[in-house]
Amino acid sequence: MLIRPIEIGDLPELLALAKEAGVGVTTLQANPDRLSARILASETSLHADAPDAADASYVFVLEDESTGKIVGTSAIESAVGMHETWYNYRVGINVHASRELGIYKQLETLFLNSDMTGSSELCSLFLLPRYRKDGNGSLLSKARFLFMAEHSERFSHRIIAEMRGISDEEGISPFWESLGRHFFRMDFARADFLSYVGSKSFIAELMPQHPIYTCFLPIEARESIAEVHAATRPARAMLEAEGFRYQGYVDIFDAGPTLECELHQIRAVRASCSYVAELLPVAADEAVPWLVSNRRLVGFRCALAMGHKTKHGLQLTQDVLDKLGIADGEQVRAVLLSAKE
Repeated sequence: MLIRPIEIGDLPELLALAKEAGVGVTTLQANPDRLSARILASETSLHADAPDAADASYVFVLEDESTGKIVGTSAIESAVGMHETWYNYRVGINVHASRELGIYKQLETLFLNSDMTGSSELCSLFLLPRYRKDGNGSLLSKARFLFMAEHSERFSHRIIAEMRGISDEEGISPFWESLGRHFFRMDFARADFLSYVGSKSFIAELMPQHPIYTCFLPIEARESIAEVHAATRPARAMLEAEGFRYQGYVDIFDAGPTLECELHQIRAVRASCSYVAELLPVAADEAVPWLVSNRRLVGFRCALAMGHKTKHGLQLTQDVLDKLGIADGEQVRAVLLSAKE
């Protein structure tokens, strides 16, 4: 399995992935024109010496080299909210108290805000169900961290990830049905699509600007706040193991949590190092799992590998060197996989 930047010829397979992802993966909608524009933006960003963060994005694909098929995708947006306002709800507390009456109440509220503006966003993570094994999900998600560690000047110090919120098999979100639908005559899938094509600010501006007391929402909607879709739980656990935390911000449509972390506090970024690649002997009992990438920009490649750290470098098999497009003696960036993997 190999991670590489997306190419324009990957559009048909990316479209097929988007169709399988379904409703709720906002930045991976099955729209050929939008997906084609994302591929072009990614290629443009890779070839620019100093791209404008407001327009820069990087899309990666997971390729099964045994079949040549693309089986997953993930992406990074360099800076969100620079053209269209990036709205979230901040979950807060309002206190209502009367000493005279002996009443003290803490009530949960939702405040519309744009606090995440300028952050770099991890997005578009999707892996075909039959490939959710053998560390493929970890490779697809964490390869982005090695890319960011190597090219940190292209990203914000604050990294966020909006997690997919609760919705049923028909794509119905209890949070949207209880709140958003009262202000728009459209279902959640349509609102999600409009958000994807750049109308999120327009939608948010029609929603109430004053605090929303969640006690007025049905219990199903309240219980969905900051919870993730069942299919997204592994992705959330993976990010939390890397140092990401929920800090009280949720999506305005499905109330999925936003996780965040400082770039250089992400475990795979902080712990990754550059090594000289050495050819690993066939029999190497000391080898352990590593996430390894070359140090290139346009030709970025990343893979999972069994490696052995030596005094002078990192021993890797010829197969891994070939995957990364490097020769014995060239440099790689690598990090040990976490204990949980």
